Amino acid sequence: MLLDPVALTQNLIQRPSVTPNDEGCLDLVTEHLQEMGFNCHRLPFGDVDNLYARLGTTEPNFCFAGHTDVVPVGDLSRWSVDPFGGIIKDGYVYGRGAVDMKGAVACFVAAVSEFLAKGSFKGSISLLLTSDEEGPARDGTIKVIEWLKSKGEKISACLVGEPTNPKELGQMVKVGRRGSLNAKITAVGRSGHVAYPHFAINPIPALLDYLQHLLEKPLDEGMQDFDPSHLEITSVDVGNPTTNVIPDTAIAQLNVRFNPIYTGQSLTAYLETILEKVKSKHKSQWLLDTKISGEAFLTHHPILRKLVGDAVHEITGKIPEFSTSGGTSDARFLKDICPVVEFGLINAEAHQIDEKVRIEDLKMLTKVYIKILEKAESSSF
Repeated sequence: MLLDPVALTQNLIQRPSVTPNDEGCLDLVTEHLQEMGFNCHRLPFGDVDNLYARLGTTEPNFCFAGHTDVVPVGDLSRWSVDPFGGIIKDGYVYGRGAVDMKGAVACFVAAVSEFLAKGSFKGSISLLLTSDEEGPARDGTIKVIEWLKSKGEKISACLVGEPTNPKELGQMVKVGRRGSLNAKITAVGRSGHVAYPHFAINPIPALLDYLQHLLEKPLDEGMQDFDPSHLEITSVDVGNPTTNVIPDTAIAQLNVRFNPIYTGQSLTAYLETILEKVKSKHKSQWLLDTKISGEAFLTHHPILRKLVGDAVHEITGKIPEFSTSGGTSDARFLKDICPVVEFGLINAEAHQIDEKVRIEDLKMLTKVYIKILEKAESSSF
């Protein structure tokens, strides 16, 4: 049974699976995989549906991982097409999730179908899919990994199909990711009339002083395989609708994308150290709350890196750059149980109005995934 990655991409797009809703995407994938002989496990956790499917019982167990959920469409009036129509126009398939990442999921399944039509896999092939990647990521891949551990299920190597290429298919393979930390800093003063500031404690200068200390020098200068860590202030708010009241609270939020020079814990300690320096200069009270979305990591595994890089080169004709750029992905969880790299479609289209994927890219990506399977079955992970 050969599956068409283009038609399958259309079918997946037509299911409006805005995170964490699946809307039947995993039903469709499960149906195709079961017809190919996969043992499929549907794994609901909370409001999130997940799928782990495996064909074979021996090693190596090569896993394709990804997600079927998508981000909201945004302003619908700005779309020139139905975001969940999956229409074809001018050589592209249009729709939310076309590149991030229903197109790659379709290529996973189509590649497996074509590979198996030629024979069996000397080992096992598995797919790990979630509908909680674009959301909080609490009940998706991380919970499936816990389930795998409880069952003694091992994955030898994993490829995540996130969109990795800047402009053309074959340009970039992700071999790691920066970590991500979100912080909320609250300075609490005392409100009062602006004409009588001596009766009030204005928290705004205190908060600005803290932020200025954070920005006065770079966190680091980067390291091999990683750009410098970067701190970005994302919000400063006092919630004050009036002009004659000194507010009692000022809140700032920031995000840090960090390389392995830091861990989430050491970066939190750094933010606390800077806060201690500022506290003595102001009368405000302070609250610092941090959340670590993922730690920085780098996949050193030479066999997996070469396998994927060679497959990409043989099919696309390009020598891909091994990169750690971009945001976070579920690879940050999978790296705890197996070596993991990422290769997918064109990331410039991700989350865009009129998101689209070239039909030829879907066909080429399917060929890359087939080539990866051919190389994986003879590899020692």
